[in-house]
Amino acid sequence: MPRKLPIYVDKVKDRKGQYLYYFRRGKGPRTRLDGQPGTDRFLAAYQAAMAGDVARPKAEAGPDKTLQKLIAAYYKSDRYHDLRETTRTGYTTRLNVLENEHGHRSITGMTREGIEEKILRPYRDRPGQRLAILKMLRVLINFAVDELKWIKADPSKGIRRPKTNEIRAWDEFEIAALEKRWPLGTKQRTAFALHLYTGQRRSDVHRMTWRDIHEGRIRVVSQKTRAKLIIRLHQNLRTALDAADRKHVAILTTAYGQPFTVDGFSQFMRDAITEAGLPLDCQPHGLRKAAGRRLAEAGCSAHEIMAILGHKTLAEAERYTREANQVMLGDAAISRLEGAEREQVFPDTSGPFGESAKTEGKSA
Repeated sequence: MPRKLPIYVDKVKDRKGQYLYYFRRGKGPRTRLDGQPGTDRFLAAYQAAMAGDVARPKAEAGPDKTLQKLIAAYYKSDRYHDLRETTRTGYTTRLNVLENEHGHRSITGMTREGIEEKILRPYRDRPGQRLAILKMLRVLINFAVDELKWIKADPSKGIRRPKTNEIRAWDEFEIAALEKRWPLGTKQRTAFALHLYTGQRRSDVHRMTWRDIHEGRIRVVSQKTRAKLIIRLHQNLRTALDAADRKHVAILTTAYGQPFTVDGFSQFMRDAITEAGLPLDCQPHGLRKAAGRRLAEAGCSAHEIMAILGHKTLAEAERYTREANQVMLGDAAISRLEGAEREQVFPDTSGPFGESAKTEGKSA
């Protein structure tokens, strides 16, 4: 009969067919235990883990500079504490994955090949998660290089970022479909109008208040870039806001009359989009891109688009206008060309001094 493992212990078979044993209490860190069940080494490692002292057993401590220790140092650093709260929340999720799955790995022994094979390979069919883990790992590596001086160079250098499906802009048919499903006065239509006619991110839209509106403009401080914007209200947005309830300082509230959290607002928008019969790739961020597309189609310059979307570089503005309607822009280009050709003065093909060119040979 197989030996029953102690509480909080799991076993995992590695690539060589050998079993490794890990300790994890609830959602806490995953700690590798040395030795085999029933041995003194295993018992010592298990008792230390139960006591919360995962660094005591020599075998468990392993290399002096592990990923687990790097993550612990990063949590205590100014780099981590200076991040915005929403960024720290996202980082923590990825850091937990790295610590639980790869905390025992040595930082000083990391190589490009090892990172690709042992850390990133399990995500080969999930490019979005693969990219998130790679970016988080590089944040840690840069911290190890710059602050801790554990290593001199980035072992992940040269690893290509996986290609992910870029969020696309909504087209005009999809915009009309959502407007048809959610009439003026509904919270869904108000949220939709704020997204489309301010071009802001969901992290900013859900925080907008009635106090932000003054003299036909709305003030926005981007949570991501800290850019301060003052945007004139589009007439369609004015109409949507005039039809909305004003029972709270926040423009958008839950069914209980309270402001949304970021996650709650994301689910609210997802439900609204689904009920409008739109596909999954119609995402709230696609409304920001639709705003950029519409601005580009209206002939706005990159700098004018930046003034609305809050970007700080031309490259960012151009990325959001990539899906500008090619037919409209192409028609405009051809019209300009035709106009230039009509006004062009073509050179006189007659001979010099206005004389007709003489033909060779004798006349008939």
